[in-house]
Amino acid sequence: MALSGLASDADLMAHAIGDLATRTGLPVAFGGYEREEAVEVTSVVGNRTAHLAGLVVRASRGLGGRAMVEKRPRLALDYKTSRHITHDYDRVILGEGISTLFAVPVLVSGVTRGILYCGSWNQLPFGENVARNAVAVANDLATELRVREEVQRRLSQLPQPESAPLIAPAAREQLRESYAELRSIAAEITDAGLRERIAGLESRLAALSREDADPHDHLDVRLSPRETDVLACAALGATNSEIAATLQLREGTVKSYLQSAMSKLDASTRHAAVAKARRAGILP
Repeated sequence: MALSGLASDADLMAHAIGDLATRTGLPVAFGGYEREEAVEVTSVVGNRTAHLAGLVVRASRGLGGRAMVEKRPRLALDYKTSRHITHDYDRVILGEGISTLFAVPVLVSGVTRGILYCGSWNQLPFGENVARNAVAVANDLATELRVREEVQRRLSQLPQPESAPLIAPAAREQLRESYAELRSIAAEITDAGLRERIAGLESRLAALSREDADPHDHLDVRLSPRETDVLACAALGATNSEIAATLQLREGTVKSYLQSAMSKLDASTRHAAVAKARRAGILP
């Protein structure tokens, strides 16, 4: 099942590199994904020459190769004289005129998926805020990759609507579990654009079981995102304490969201609320 609503790998990397330059304030930024124990630079911002584009950095080699293997950021305040890295890529880095260079690995489930670099032409003090912002950009990219891959994995397990208009009970239950987990993942996301794309995928998941929705059941109900999160978990039979653990909320907060959803749906029990939400097409 194609994820047409999601950006390509290249687009994600290009966005991350642009964001890296903006958030760190450093003049040059570049990076790429890991492929077969090497990173090929595919996105560059602020470069003076054509040297950086297409650079291939091998594991353990140079600053980025070391960050790749050690799975932690590495800094060279004076790249030319650094004794802590190999100098395989001096022709490219020094040819670009870079003096200070910072390399940050993009880690997804503990695996290095790429390297982001940012640097300056002169040896400048490297503040904690710069490092923190660079790591935040790498974490944002890692989150996007993790979420997209989880969504793709789960969607690939679901029946195609054109080939299976009537979803079997077991498949429907899997769909509902996927929907609930996707919402719990989305709750961790702070990037508005990514949340919007995930919301579109959630709608597609809910639409797969719309044949059960009553076209005459036009409930004028708008649940908040958290009310929907809680109700989606309750639909799987989770207790308040289990929902709280899943969504990282207090149990009392879960109870409040659930009661609010029940009130909006005019339901006296959580089971009735789930049933009404499904008939109205709010939940799959």
